[in-house]
Amino acid sequence: MTSAQHGQSTSAVEVTNVSPHGFWLLVGQREYFVLFKDFPWFRDATIAELMKVELPSAHHLYWPDLDVDLAVESLDHPERYPLVSRAQPNKRLQPPKARRAPRGTRGRRARLRG
Repeated sequence: MTSAQHGQSTSAVEVTNVSPHGFWLLVGQREYFVLFKDFPWFRDATIAELMKVELPSAHHLYWPDLDVDLAVESLDHPERYPLVSRAQPNKRLQPPKARRAPRGTRGRRARLRG
């Protein structure tokens, strides 16, 4: 029994790196950078969920843990594939917004003191 040479991919598809802006996906001999802004349903996925990707056919990608299907062509031309995701940003991960006092409450204490 022999193994593939060290450093070569043994999978038809694999995630090779993840960043805050997206992840690198190797499909065959071609590497793509998948931006979270173009593919928002991956934004809140765990690393394990991103890594579990399948290539059921030469032109079809599937993430079973996320139930996401993509055409490989959509990685080259995301503008041709309108987003149908209902993914919402995770509010807990968003920076807090500055809170302002409601209108009309500033200076109220001084007016109430008689």
